Amino acid sequence: MSPRTVDKAARRKEILTAAVRVFARKGFAATRIDDIAAEAGIAKGSVYLYYDSRDALLEAAFEGYRTMSAAIFDRALNGRGPALERLAEMVREVLGVLTARREPARIMVDLWAASRDAEGSLVDMAAVYGDARAVITELLRQAAKEGVLREGLDERHATVIVGTIEGCLLQCLVDPGLPAAELAEPIIQIFLEGLRRPAA
Repeated sequence: MSPRTVDKAARRKEILTAAVRVFARKGFAATRIDDIAAEAGIAKGSVYLYYDSRDALLEAAFEGYRTMSAAIFDRALNGRGPALERLAEMVREVLGVLTARREPARIMVDLWAASRDAEGSLVDMAAVYGDARAVITELLRQAAKEGVLREGLDERHATVIVGTIEGCLLQCLVDPGLPAAELAEPIIQIFLEGLRRPAA
């Protein structure tokens, strides 16, 4: 890889990082390319050399989030150890990543609000939730096969788990005083106790 290619890739990443910060601070609807250029410390025209629109930046930010999520999901599905322990570790990792880097979480809330009534939404929020539900449903299936799961658990229960994680993140975003990183263990305690087959 030539230095020119590395420089181009680095600049592209710098612009996207700046865009994520501005989207998180101002909201996508209120953000202009000028704001992103100022955040990145470059001329407005330079942004267009790498991204042809604000929408393209949003799509790139969203894809970055999906890629990060996919890596976490892959570790949960294909890691070692009992399925419920892998589910617990996934909850820890999701909350850990999104509380350490709050910008993606703020953008997701903004996009969720913007996509409720938008038929032509730039990002598929339903797919994000669908991915999470599918992973958790599969972990529940694996746990059932291991003989440790209550009977009758399915995708409905996965939906509740996703909702709890998202709800905790939302509360932490609107109330920064909440100890977001400390919420993983209470979620895990409640769900693992509720999911496990009662001892005979």
